[in-house]
Amino acid sequence: MLLPLTKMKNGEEGYVQEITGGDELKNRLAALGLRISLKVAKVSGLFLGPITVRVGQTQIAIGHGMAGKIILEVQR
Repeated sequence: MLLPLTKMKNGEEGYVQEITGGDELKNRLAALGLRISLKVAKVSGLFLGPITVRVGQTQIAIGHGMAGKIILEVQR
């Protein structure tokens, strides 16, 4: 099932399938360590605030708008 990061439940994991933003967004996320095919776990996030994710052993917080452009394959 493909879902944007914003629609995932806290604690869910998935693999990044697509980043629907432009090159600037893709480069910024890559600099944070978030790239296509990586496994990502949603740690926390509310409706409009930042979302915290775990990539490997690193936790990062990204804005809600950016998170909505990250599409993941999630097994439910």
